[in-house]
Amino acid sequence: MAGLRIDFGLLLEPLGFIKVLEWIFSIFAFATCGGFQGETTLLVSCKDVVNRTVTAAFAYPFRLNTVVFSAPDPKHCGGTWTDIYLVGNFSSSAQFFVTLAVLVFLYCIAALVVYIGYKHVYRQNNKFPLTVTFLWLISTFAWAKALADIKMSTGASIIPGIESCKAPGTTCRFASVTSMGTLNVSVVCIQWHLRGLFY
Repeated sequence: MAGLRIDFGLLLEPLGFIKVLEWIFSIFAFATCGGFQGETTLLVSCKDVVNRTVTAAFAYPFRLNTVVFSAPDPKHCGGTWTDIYLVGNFSSSAQFFVTLAVLVFLYCIAALVVYIGYKHVYRQNNKFPLTVTFLWLISTFAWAKALADIKMSTGASIIPGIESCKAPGTTCRFASVTSMGTLNVSVVCIQWHLRGLFY
């Protein structure tokens, strides 16, 4: 094994440039998922209450089953409004994804250092990148599925499952949910990132 030979010119080659992009995409992946906060809003009309906004705020790690909608009024719609929780616990998929994103971030730093300083060693070891790619792919599939379920659990389809909205004289309408564009970015970044890990 020869010593350290630093060559920053390798960053201009396709493999070096891809490693830099991988590093940047891994930052986007864990930052967009781990820092997300949102809320679902309903408009509720019931006894003595007209179009009152009730919200349920949720965030990473997406334990939606612990998130409760606020009551429309202090009297809880004349006693017909009970605590309403969102459905689903997606924390395992989200935490697996973010943890792996951080590990891939660290891997990319190490891979860049080895590639720039020990290119001859980097070329000899080709099994570790495949292992990282496989785990990254698994976490991405799990996170993409969880993200689709999160969108369902916080969207307009929640209204039929709310028992308090079925009480006589009570109507509920879906108002809004926070845009999940940043969460979509986390999945898109991974697709780009996976292309580069094979090199």
